[in-house]
Amino acid sequence: MRFTAAQIAMMIDATVEGDASASVDSFGKIEEAKDGQLAFLANPKYEEYIYTTNASIVLVNNSLELKQEVPTTLLRVPDAYSAFATLLKKYEEIASLQLVGIQDPSFIAKSAKLGENVFVAAFAYISENVVIGNNVKIYSGVVLGNNVVVGDNSVLHPGVKIYHDCVLGKNVTIHAGTVVGSDGFGFAPLTDGTYKKIPQIGNVIVEDDVEIGANTTIDRATMGSTIIKKGAKLDNLIQIGHNAEVGGDTVIAAQVGVSGSSKIGSNVMIGGQAGITGHISIADGTKINGKSGVSKTIKNQNTAITGNPAEDFMKMKRIEAIYRNLPELEKRVRELEKKLSQ
Repeated sequence: MRFTAAQIAMMIDATVEGDASASVDSFGKIEEAKDGQLAFLANPKYEEYIYTTNASIVLVNNSLELKQEVPTTLLRVPDAYSAFATLLKKYEEIASLQLVGIQDPSFIAKSAKLGENVFVAAFAYISENVVIGNNVKIYSGVVLGNNVVVGDNSVLHPGVKIYHDCVLGKNVTIHAGTVVGSDGFGFAPLTDGTYKKIPQIGNVIVEDDVEIGANTTIDRATMGSTIIKKGAKLDNLIQIGHNAEVGGDTVIAAQVGVSGSSKIGSNVMIGGQAGITGHISIADGTKINGKSGVSKTIKNQNTAITGNPAEDFMKMKRIEAIYRNLPELEKRVRELEKKLSQ
């Protein structure tokens, strides 16, 4: 589908600067875009390309001051990056509208309930008493266990596995290979040195507007629920332990491990490869630097921590500064000891 600059401006409340009839049917990077494509400029590092781009339409910030004429139509908005993301989302929604119906071969239990405009790709498996909402997209290799609930407008990409009794809210996106509801890591040590498995009879609840990356695993609770709250965003290759809670609008980068029964607050930011030990709480608004090891409860909201074990960010910076000077400090101490001994 093609859209004119005027039509796009109406979608994102933009101001057209140039030919309002210029049209596009795809997207491109500002430095590589071709005629008929839409690009955006948000980072000043790429400003030079606005004067040479072949894109037919470019989204720019209202604050951009041009140094010379440009060969393209501009759409001015308060935040070009955000507006571009909005357009990509609309484009994705339009493309997904074409995916409706049940492909063969796929298995859908007779007791399962499917909403309107659902897409089920070939080789998907939908078990007993599953409830699927409207406009849900289920791709190849997806397995939904007994009693799973999938809310409206959710998308399960290839190979996603949702174990029995787990609940997904509305507008949930889960990327390829992710497993939701596998057993929590529960084993009781016995006197003979062996371990006895503790049955994991809880579930996982993923609330509305959550996105989960590829090959992430979220363990079911021993009892009760492991919960990913509304608006949380999880990257690829993350492990969430049993009975953990991830707060609303929290973002977690790749390769983070969250141990069982930890409670992470809302609007928390966790950098890649950080580790959260079990049975602790992380206050709302906390920022955890990548590779940090968090081993104790963070009580104060909106603090930044780093290191292993993690401490206040500025405190750790001072410690690191001292650490880098240790060789020189050692030399000075030895010189002082030598003088004292004389």
